[in-house]
Amino acid sequence: MANTAAATPPLLRRVNAGKLLGVLSTAGVMTGTGLIEATGLTRATVHAVCNDLIAMGWVVELDPGHDAPGTPVGRPSRRFEFNSQAGYVLGIDVGASKTTVLLSDLRGETVAKTGRSFQAVKTPAEQTQVVNEAILQVLSEARVTDAEVLAAGVGVAAPVDREGNILVDDEFWRRFDAGLTTRLTELHGWPVLLENDANLAALGEHWRGEARDVDDLVVLLAGERFGSGLMDSGRLLHGSRGGAGEMVYLKLVEGVGDTAGIARTARELGTKAVADRAVETSLRGSAPVTAELVFAAAADGDKVALSILQHVAGRTARVVATLAILFNPELVVIGGAVATAAKALLPEIEKQLATFTTTPPQVAVSSLGDTIVSVGAVRHALNYVEQHALDLQLNCRG
Repeated sequence: MANTAAATPPLLRRVNAGKLLGVLSTAGVMTGTGLIEATGLTRATVHAVCNDLIAMGWVVELDPGHDAPGTPVGRPSRRFEFNSQAGYVLGIDVGASKTTVLLSDLRGETVAKTGRSFQAVKTPAEQTQVVNEAILQVLSEARVTDAEVLAAGVGVAAPVDREGNILVDDEFWRRFDAGLTTRLTELHGWPVLLENDANLAALGEHWRGEARDVDDLVVLLAGERFGSGLMDSGRLLHGSRGGAGEMVYLKLVEGVGDTAGIARTARELGTKAVADRAVETSLRGSAPVTAELVFAAAADGDKVALSILQHVAGRTARVVATLAILFNPELVVIGGAVATAAKALLPEIEKQLATFTTTPPQVAVSSLGDTIVSVGAVRHALNYVEQHALDLQLNCRG
């Protein structure tokens, strides 16, 4: 029989503190009564835990409120507010070509942002150095010290299990197992939480993007390589070893054949068209051909570019259909560097999708741009902070 943790007073105290912080961090000023209604906890528990959180610096108690006219005269309501300046978190996207770093307060509001290219990077140590330089830049811009950072979420393009370990069975994935998290903790002292980039994209969309009211969700990162983050009933799916949502199976799907994403497919087909001297296209005047140029040429009516986008839309519809059949999400969000351009593909994707499955999901494109993974990494770090609040030492300004 599996061992389960007993509901001891320290454990209950920790769980209750997480509940209250989760409510207060997304709300404004709240009374004790409001917190009782929002959490289902007793009045005694709410006030006892709030007293603990006030003493630790997580919560500020404001002047007592006044009862509404007509209510019985009694003790004024206690009023509580989350101290969003109690610390900071980092959201870090370690992509194939660049890193994006967000510094946020404890309400998830961005304080500073930067990005660095990996163009000249040749070794894992050099990659870690570039990421660290970006971190140092945002901390310097915001005048935040290491002691004020409570956690950092990091996204990588590899399967990551529930314990934050990269699945290294594949040579491509092994490239991301560079000891980054260990090195950043050594340099700065705060916990570094590794997660798959598409999973973080799903967290970001569910929190701040197109899926704020959707709990059955797929986020499809569709730039150079397809990757998917899966959410069922508001919970991320990892699988036994972190491989849930991995897209290698696309090699077996007729009409798809590999994991190449929208940007890569558009670029390669555009380059191939330019190389064919028998083909007339405005793309020929551009070198090198990029996905952005293909989309722009299609918008200007170039027949070759329009044909390429027709092919890309059909291929993407097949990818979305397989996810819809396997996981039955309410919504699929297309994200990554191509999200804005992908709006032009939506009508054709939706048209073809209905021919592949009897339960087609809604399809949308992300509004989070190049921060889709780093926003999710911020949410990942905030989840950790709320769950471990009683263990964290604050060096707050508020």
